[in-house]
Amino acid sequence: MDRTGLLIALAIAVIAGLVFGLYPGLDLEVARYFHGFVDRSHNMFALRIYPPLMKARDIGLWVGSILVAPAVCALIVKLLQPRRKMLISGRATVFLIATMALAPGLLVNVLLKDHWGRPRPIDVTQFGGNQNFVAWWDPRGDCPANCSFVSGDVAGAVWTIAPAVLAPPHWRALAYAAALALGVGMGTIRVMAGAHFPSDVIFAGIFTFLIIWITYAVIYRWRRTRFSDEDVERALERVAMPGYDLIAGLFGGSRKTK
Repeated sequence: MDRTGLLIALAIAVIAGLVFGLYPGLDLEVARYFHGFVDRSHNMFALRIYPPLMKARDIGLWVGSILVAPAVCALIVKLLQPRRKMLISGRATVFLIATMALAPGLLVNVLLKDHWGRPRPIDVTQFGGNQNFVAWWDPRGDCPANCSFVSGDVAGAVWTIAPAVLAPPHWRALAYAAALALGVGMGTIRVMAGAHFPSDVIFAGIFTFLIIWITYAVIYRWRRTRFSDEDVERALERVAMPGYDLIAGLFGGSRKTK
């Protein structure tokens, strides 16, 4: 999570934005190739129902859920037992949950996919659909909801960079490589399925990475905003203790009455 990674991500964003913005037909040309895959039932974009690819997508979707689960469990346990030390680092808990909520959650699935009306490849008129193709930068498409820009699946896959950041130093390069491979693989699967254009998956990865980079800087790097694991512990205790004391008092009182 250094400046080199940030500069690379911004460079990819600028290049992809210009290329697919000035030549939006590139998105259509890539999608047209996969549109040509037809099964025995004459379904176009037939790779979207090809069992191995469907299984690979399902596995990819579960990876992020599995990796964020320890942080969620640690938070729940801390809220239920405020005096108990957190099962994992407080900052790691905040970092993992915050990046998952902000990137695949808020930005992608709440703000963009339901408000940026770019149709999916399978829905545009060029491939037999009834919606007009628009470039990635144009939010005025015909799609009413759950649209093409950007890919939620890819955002969830690229989010695995967040736990990779926290890996031990001697495992970190391998963790980064695995996260990037998962993101690229998921993006390829979604393009092959006619669910997204290449620019959709590229920007899903870029946006997710930028949120991870900024959140890491806020929590761990920038002096004015960074905090310690102990700060997280104390903050959660302040939030949870009133409810904990109330419940303990109610149960304690009922035992005394008996």
